[in-house]
Amino acid sequence: MSHRFSGGSVSLTEGSIVKGMLSFAIPFFWGQLLQQLYNMADAWVVGNFADNAAFAAISSSASLIFLIVGFFNGIGIGGGVVISRYFGAGDEKEVEKSIHTNFLFGIIASVVCTVVGLLLVPYILRWMGTPENVLPQSMTYFRIYCAGVSTVIMYNICMSIMRAVGDSLHPLYYLLLSSIINVVLDLILVAGFHTGVAGAAAATVVSQGISAGLCVIRMCRGKDSVRLDFRKLRLEPSIMREVIYQGIPTGIQNSVISIGNIVVQSNINSFGEYAIAGVGAYSRIEGFVFLPIMSMSMALTTFISQNLGAKKYDRAKKGAAFGIISGVVTAELIGILFYLTSARLLRIFISSPEAIRYGVIHAKTVTLFFCLLSFSHCAAGVIRGCGKSVVPMIGMLAFWCGVRITYITVILKIIPEFRMIACAYPLTWSLTSIVFSLFLAKSDWTHAFETSSSAV
Repeated sequence: MSHRFSGGSVSLTEGSIVKGMLSFAIPFFWGQLLQQLYNMADAWVVGNFADNAAFAAISSSASLIFLIVGFFNGIGIGGGVVISRYFGAGDEKEVEKSIHTNFLFGIIASVVCTVVGLLLVPYILRWMGTPENVLPQSMTYFRIYCAGVSTVIMYNICMSIMRAVGDSLHPLYYLLLSSIINVVLDLILVAGFHTGVAGAAAATVVSQGISAGLCVIRMCRGKDSVRLDFRKLRLEPSIMREVIYQGIPTGIQNSVISIGNIVVQSNINSFGEYAIAGVGAYSRIEGFVFLPIMSMSMALTTFISQNLGAKKYDRAKKGAAFGIISGVVTAELIGILFYLTSARLLRIFISSPEAIRYGVIHAKTVTLFFCLLSFSHCAAGVIRGCGKSVVPMIGMLAFWCGVRITYITVILKIIPEFRMIACAYPLTWSLTSIVFSLFLAKSDWTHAFETSSSAV
């Protein structure tokens, strides 16, 4: 049976491993780059055409936004694993059922996420200790974002579906167009009409909605089993069980790690608005550093899932080795460059010397350890691809949340210095890398799908 169901769907189970993974990962990279431009455009325009409190407001909302969206996107990743496996096996009937189940889940998740976000935002922002001069703008930004969060969720659900069947190009094209629209709207609303964080949030929601709409149109025009038909939308129990089995651990991981990041952010907040702005600017730059890491991690998940579905175990192992090694080397080279140019890069977003000082302290504490960050993400991509998403969930919850929170809580009482917060990151990346290395070395992960299927 052919594994090429439509013009945009490509199998990763044949041909050169290096060429196949790179041709699939590069559109991932550009897509992630364009998504970062959403955040960068908001940050740059607000940082240059509004005040420092407005920039801090956007920065302090980031972890909270990911807390809400991250859970549902984790489910989307689980759905992508299920679709990739059936696509690799050439099972068109199950591919069709999986696509429609995932899409309907995205609609339901959008409604739930909007309601939860709008109801809880004031309480969580106050719990985080957001400074009083930042709080009003943080609430404004977050409320507008939550009101339109369905556009973000549906784009990511559609993107996961399209990428699961090998189409990483069309989501890139649509994101390119919406990124341009986002920048234009930012300049018009924030720089032109001086709407501040409200304009930045509105620009993001509108532009993301355009990319989601274009994805839906593309999927409706697909062929055979990858075509979206609204009349076929239903939650197939067997598929939903698999999606939940694969996706819930990732969703929980994203959300609980976000809770950990909120705790970290609350400690950063205690050092004042310049610390918030400095780390916020660093985070914008780090988002770009994450691009090759996350691109390879997501490509690995699809590659591993398709090849294990096709029972090409040796090919899956070779692809895993190439993906992890290339991701680690690339991340470390970028980390060294970031370390050497941190002050100049931070000035793209902020001009306050005090805010830059905080950002440089954070950057020079963590950037030389990006190799560990990359290994953690790429290894997690392999493990999710083989259907064992509970392993990265446990590892990241234990270290990126539990150990990180405990360490910061204790160390700041002993050494109340800002740098100690940043030290939590290389520490927890190291511990996670050790656990994932042991799993890949000791377990028979290439046959894990058979075990997962029997468990479901």
